[in-house]
Amino acid sequence: MCGFAIDGSCSIRESIDVNVTYVTLCWSLLPVMLDLPAANYSLSPYTGFSREHWEAAADGLLAHAWKWASPQGGRLDLPGRSSVSGVRSDGLEGYARTFLAAACRVAGANGDDPHQWLPRYAEGLAAGTKSPGADDAESWPVIQDVDVFGQPMVESACIALSLRLTRPWLWDQLSPQVQDQAEAWLRGSLTSVPAPSNWYLFPYTVAGFLESVGRGDSLTARVREHALTLLDSWYAGEGWYTDGNGGGIDYYNGWALHLYPVLDELLASREQGVPLNRTGTYPQRLSAHLDSYGRFFAANGASVHFGRSMTYRFAAGAAIGLGGVTGATPLSPGASRRILSGNLKYFLDRGSLDENGLLSLGWHGEHAASCQPYSGPGSPYWASKAFVCLLAPADDPLWTDQEDPAPAEQSDHVQALPDVGLLVQSTQEDGIVRLHNHGTDGFHAERAEADIARNALYNRWSYSTHTGPTAERNIADNEFTLRWRGRAGSRVRPHRLGAWASGGRGWAASWHTPVFETGLRVFPGLRVTSVCLVSGIYELRIHRVEGAPAESAAESTGWAVPRGRSKDPVTGLLVALAGWEHTDEVVAPAGTAYASSATVTRLRRLSGADGLYVSIAALTGGDHEADVSQAIEDLRVSEDAVTFRWRGDTADSTVRFRPFSVDLQEAPHPPEVII
Repeated sequence: MCGFAIDGSCSIRESIDVNVTYVTLCWSLLPVMLDLPAANYSLSPYTGFSREHWEAAADGLLAHAWKWASPQGGRLDLPGRSSVSGVRSDGLEGYARTFLAAACRVAGANGDDPHQWLPRYAEGLAAGTKSPGADDAESWPVIQDVDVFGQPMVESACIALSLRLTRPWLWDQLSPQVQDQAEAWLRGSLTSVPAPSNWYLFPYTVAGFLESVGRGDSLTARVREHALTLLDSWYAGEGWYTDGNGGGIDYYNGWALHLYPVLDELLASREQGVPLNRTGTYPQRLSAHLDSYGRFFAANGASVHFGRSMTYRFAAGAAIGLGGVTGATPLSPGASRRILSGNLKYFLDRGSLDENGLLSLGWHGEHAASCQPYSGPGSPYWASKAFVCLLAPADDPLWTDQEDPAPAEQSDHVQALPDVGLLVQSTQEDGIVRLHNHGTDGFHAERAEADIARNALYNRWSYSTHTGPTAERNIADNEFTLRWRGRAGSRVRPHRLGAWASGGRGWAASWHTPVFETGLRVFPGLRVTSVCLVSGIYELRIHRVEGAPAESAAESTGWAVPRGRSKDPVTGLLVALAGWEHTDEVVAPAGTAYASSATVTRLRRLSGADGLYVSIAALTGGDHEADVSQAIEDLRVSEDAVTFRWRGDTADSTVRFRPFSVDLQEAPHPPEVII
């Protein structure tokens, strides 16, 4: 337990116990890798990780990050490239995001703070909020509208949440002066305009904290009501939200759109001394989300590489952890911990820490293509959200039950999400998870279609836990592209046509109008209707093009397979079955998040793009091999239908395309898929 007072001018450094100083000195001598306990395979037969490993990981990450603190701890100025928001905002980001890891660490231990993290953050809070916007080493930037200088609003949520989690041991120990100046800074998020997305949950979280400490008013109530109204309007079904009005579907579901409202309800229930209402709207949506999201993690612990902000890495486990803490999950405690620990261990084992012991901007190691311009040196520490699992006490089944296998380890499985147009395909033998995307592209309703560039993080047809999108200006993996007059046509705003799964089989379908890169962006009457059917490791990919310019060409690519040695080797396959004329292998020299270089199989038809295209693809791991003859048989292709039989089946499967109008006001008829 810790107790202290900060008046805004004094330093607590002199009051830290000599033993803590000794511990800090020892930390400075640690190697770059975290100092974790010995593996506990009796409790955790898959990962060897226990609650003690999570606490040690949090302590190690914090120890390395605090070596870069400003004199009074107002900012953690971590080394590396600056974000577009500038170094002062980056320093605040380092403080705020690591604060969340410390808060979960201490709150989960009921205030036990053996390394005295909270006094450091208390001193930093006093220094950072004393003169916001001042040009000095400590002051935090002022929170403003998203289009002016909005990034501090993101960090305000981490700070408010951390203060709420640690209220008895930090906030309640502060002087009234520091409490007032902290509130004044935080209130900037209540009056500034957020981005039209999950950002509205940042002022929501700030308002929730202020209300919890008796500083709420009509403004905090209005902010919270508006945020939840927007959140409800973004709910797409099956436990998934769009990130804004018509926005992308990605990991912001778990580490933001579910996390903030459910955690708010959990903390409110604890503050009131009552159990969480698991039948409430947001806990129920979280549980529905985890029914499919629990399948996004491979046997090796990797999460599917899909969407933006992937440098947050094991923040992907935040929703899993929150489900375990609240009980709002269909996953067993042992399966939840197996996914959480597997994901944390995956990144710690694959070089996510740089030579300074800091989380790098990247995936395994540093990887610029995994990052966006808004990412700075402190950005990867949104990974701290995974430590929400520590809010479950040490005697909770999340920590005491033996690990169960993750869903991807239990059997071959396909899960369809028709409401959002996703198909999740996993295979037990190699532990790989593949995500087929017929529903999202990162498009927001506030933007015109013609303004959307090719977006590797959303526009690819398929993603996996073992391969990543190729870098910009390299050949694109897992694409179907029409080329016209030297321009590539991108899939923008896919229109979902359905998805279905049963056991190890499934399909998903969509249509889109390609948007070309430059010049005349859209060719009137052009439609591409696409279907992906999966079984085992195989994917039958079917595309029908109608209304294409006479001189247009078609191109399709397969999985980006790492070249050279890899800790998680995979084999890719893409074979033309109908409609294609040429096949070749193309190198992506800039590689992916998984490898410094990759190869991609490409299919091409050089002229006259109208027609049906059929190919079979596969991605498998280790020593396993893909063989078309083991996938399908008796393939028949006509002008508007594809009929085949999965190997071992006695009945045919048919995909039938009915003619549809080229009137721009009319959507095409969905394909008639007969399984």
